[in-house]
Amino acid sequence: MNNSNTLSQRWLCSLILPLLLAAGCSSLEPTELPPEYTAPPAHTLIWDAIDATATEDWHVLLNDGPTALDWRLRAIDSASDSIDFQTFLWFFDTTGALVLDHIVQAADRGVTVRILVDDTFLVHEGELLLALAEHPSIEYRVFNPFSRRSGGVATRQLLNLAEFRRLDHRMHNKSMVVDNQVAIIGGRNIADEYFGLDDNANFRDLELLLGGQVVQEVSVAFDTYWNDPWSFPIEMLSHKKASAEQLAEARRIRDVSQHLHTEESTEELIARWLEAVEGADRGEAILFADEPPKGNPKNREEAPIQVANELVSLFNGAESEILIVSAYLIPTPDLEGAVKRALDRGVRVRILTNSIGSNNHLSAHSAYRNHINTLLESGAELHEVRTDARDRDEYMLTPIGRKQLALHAKALVIDNDKVFVGSANLDPRSLRINTEMGFLIVSEQFNQKLREALEGDFLGANAWRLELQEDGRVYWVANDRRLESQPATSFMQRIEDWFFSHLPIEGEL
Repeated sequence: MNNSNTLSQRWLCSLILPLLLAAGCSSLEPTELPPEYTAPPAHTLIWDAIDATATEDWHVLLNDGPTALDWRLRAIDSASDSIDFQTFLWFFDTTGALVLDHIVQAADRGVTVRILVDDTFLVHEGELLLALAEHPSIEYRVFNPFSRRSGGVATRQLLNLAEFRRLDHRMHNKSMVVDNQVAIIGGRNIADEYFGLDDNANFRDLELLLGGQVVQEVSVAFDTYWNDPWSFPIEMLSHKKASAEQLAEARRIRDVSQHLHTEESTEELIARWLEAVEGADRGEAILFADEPPKGNPKNREEAPIQVANELVSLFNGAESEILIVSAYLIPTPDLEGAVKRALDRGVRVRILTNSIGSNNHLSAHSAYRNHINTLLESGAELHEVRTDARDRDEYMLTPIGRKQLALHAKALVIDNDKVFVGSANLDPRSLRINTEMGFLIVSEQFNQKLREALEGDFLGANAWRLELQEDGRVYWVANDRRLESQPATSFMQRIEDWFFSHLPIEGEL
């Protein structure tokens, strides 16, 4: 054996062994905190004006990122009493800084702000989060946190190996409730790529802006997670010193050239809200929300199933058409069976998901790849997003140049009267492991609106249509070309895809 290789292996073992030993000693006990609940709906000039116009639940589709960001900031600016903010991921880039700055401004006005974030991507943000929680009107909690928090993502995973089963369960929910009067839910995390601001690649995503009594149901769902024993105040997790300077830096908007949002007076805010409500849909809105695990998240029997069961029921009840938009598509046996039964009933099934080039999680695409032939043989119509989609300018700021498009939306269109928009992908992680939420809207008008919003995404200029050949091969067909192999970005990507497709990891994706 080569001496340099032996030394390298010894060095690697000397590094990893202490980490593994430390991981074996780490543990985290659930919290015991007094329960806190969202305040009743606030009454201000803004909300009273809306209440006088809309006497029933209403909802608006937030189809593109810049518009969705504008409404998120407008809602925060309209707050007088409370903001409940729940998300899976929050990066402090231009989008994150804008949201942060507006939230702190609201807190400065005396608005009570509660922020609940999953711990998956909270790395190197300890001082910033502590500084944010130092504000007298802001509370910051972390759901199901890593007990050992030093180092980067990989190091932290190693340090917490002993708690893998607990940490495998993540809170994937995304919601924001303002004054218990309006809410935003859907698929978007808080980062540039979800709002069309990234310089290289952006997501096509969807959200709903909602008002009416149904908002109080979202508040109850938030309170359930906020008061969960596995939601920890950030100050219980970090021993670093809060840095006001770091918070000030995170609030600084770096790209001031982008006119993303205009500050509005109360009169202007009322006018914009009334305009939105006037054009809103009034169909029935039904919340689907997984509850957090009853006990320790490491127990597999505690895995969430409500959203998964509701989606399978929607498939089972479909009579004419199912239109699926899912960023990550790895059908579970239950879901695959529901699709097969629908097709056997004569229901048309059209699916849009990511291609190998647009998928930001290659291992997820590799697992999906193993289902392509089964779906096509069953009669499903399968489409994959093109990174160079002709109409990608609808979802990102100009100039477009060589910017690429990917899919992050999670939506269903069932028959001619039902729509689901939420956080859940159609994969084992969303349907069996993570917690999710979303809304079923029962409305022919809104069904048609979402159909129109999605129809362009299926065009050959924007997506590949997969064709199954008699010999079992699959072709990728667009309006300008026909490929006999996947539209990969490189040869190495094909090799990695093949490798991941043979690993027994589908149940964790």
